[in-house]
Amino acid sequence: MSAEEPQEQEDDEDLRYFVRIGQTDLDGTKSVERSLTEMNGIGRRTARLIAEEAGVDRTATFGRLDDDVIDAVVEVVENYANEVPDWLNNRQSDFYTGETTHEIGNDLQLTRQHDINRMKMIDSYRGVRHKRGQKVRGQRTKSTGRTEGTIGVNVEEIREEQAEEGGEEGEGE
Repeated sequence: MSAEEPQEQEDDEDLRYFVRIGQTDLDGTKSVERSLTEMNGIGRRTARLIAEEAGVDRTATFGRLDDDVIDAVVEVVENYANEVPDWLNNRQSDFYTGETTHEIGNDLQLTRQHDINRMKMIDSYRGVRHKRGQKVRGQRTKSTGRTEGTIGVNVEEIREEQAEEGGEEGEGE
């Protein structure tokens, strides 16, 4: 047993706990596929395609890979929009440029926020719903999506209020 313990410690020394792609730190203790899904804009299918395109075993631990292999994964992530068909990208025919791209990380959040602000400015139906804080995608709102703080009826508070009102009337007589 003592022979196995030093080997585990050596493996821990080779392990990179954080792998940085773009502005995102990925968990190096997880598999390549699982850690890539932590980035915004990359799901399970996209992560599987990226690992396949980079020639990496998707079940390999991401932090144990060599630097050149990690660089290959980073390159595939950055050039993902050029490698796949247009229908697989998350930003098809951009409003301003008309290009098809695949936004990843903070760029995706910024792009979504710009789109929402544009809808609010032109007062489209979706923009008005965003302004009011209501549901945007046609969900039912009769019984869900209520933002008030009260949930149901608090019977105890009603009884206490009635008791206080009854007590005040008795004192005044």
